[in-house]
Amino acid sequence: MRPADRTPALVSRLPQVGTTIFTVMSALATEHQAVNLGQGFPDFACDPRLLDAVDAAMRAGHNQYPPMPGVPALRQAMADKVRALYGLEIDANTEITVTAGATQAILTAILAVVHPGDEVIVLEPCYDSYVPNIELAGGVVVRVPLTPGTFRPNFDAISAAITPRTRAILINSPHNPSGMVWSEAEMRRLEEILAPTDVLLISDEVYEHMVFDGQQHQSAARFPGLAGRAFIVSSFGKTYHVTGWKIGTVVAPAPLMAEFRKVHQFNVFTVNTPMQHALAAYMADPAPYLQLSDFYAAKRDRFRAGLAKTRFRLLPSQGTYFQCVDISTLAVPERDLPEADFCQWLTREIGVAAIPLSAFYGDGFDQKVVRFCFAKKDETLDEGIRRLARL
Repeated sequence: MRPADRTPALVSRLPQVGTTIFTVMSALATEHQAVNLGQGFPDFACDPRLLDAVDAAMRAGHNQYPPMPGVPALRQAMADKVRALYGLEIDANTEITVTAGATQAILTAILAVVHPGDEVIVLEPCYDSYVPNIELAGGVVVRVPLTPGTFRPNFDAISAAITPRTRAILINSPHNPSGMVWSEAEMRRLEEILAPTDVLLISDEVYEHMVFDGQQHQSAARFPGLAGRAFIVSSFGKTYHVTGWKIGTVVAPAPLMAEFRKVHQFNVFTVNTPMQHALAAYMADPAPYLQLSDFYAAKRDRFRAGLAKTRFRLLPSQGTYFQCVDISTLAVPERDLPEADFCQWLTREIGVAAIPLSAFYGDGFDQKVVRFCFAKKDETLDEGIRRLARL
């Protein structure tokens, strides 16, 4: 082992960052053989046809570097999908880039446009990568809370947060962790607020194909006043049950995409070649993403029906594969613990892992709400429900 005194001391770029709550809870779930309804990934396989397409791509020799922006066939397939679903015509050559997942896409967009001292608005609770990304760029994080309880955007607060130094705003719909879905009226209100400004939009839409109860995903691509200033982020991993592949896309107007690609080429440069070819071939059939909302709505309904037999108070789940619950109505004394402590108790003693919503707030705001993931096999959900029935 290298002597400690030989290692130079560092001043951390991210002094407040430790191990993510997802890693902590997954490790705890493994240790206690708990049903892991915490971290947001499926425990079931993807379509075998997609695996066959990867194998075919590898055997066809697609194993070397692809073009830096992504395989042309995949970019064109995504451009066709965006036009068909959202009515936005994009140039596959200049307005879309394939990324190493959505997290890399968001970091790259922020590094491309945020200069030291620029303000970036985030709506809390928010995904845990947003704030460190802004800090790495030297930006100033401006936190605006979503409305507690409903998690709907507070446009008065958003308007008040915009200053001459505001460079961008990040939004996420369908929303992780709450499952809230922005309405058309809310997107138009955001369009109206941003219209007189040069504020950029980073729209995290990785759960775009998981919207329930007859609603429609309101992509920023649908609204000219937003699409003209937006980086729109999508995820093949979320859509096709292959989160470990880490492949996503970003759509943006050509001038914004040119700056995005400057960072992308020196960050990851390119993304896994055979998987890009496989995804391009697989996308010839739109059914897998068009049917995804129904697929997850059935899992949501199964899970909610089981939770209805417990003392948890269920919050709405309009989209994503997450279900939030209020723990304050439970009969056990542990309901009075902070959310993070409750989730650890739940994992150790009940055998089910969840994620505290406080982990998605900079100040650890605790509202007695935790998040479950229902992107699981039916037998996994049923076992989780069986254990939670004790509550």
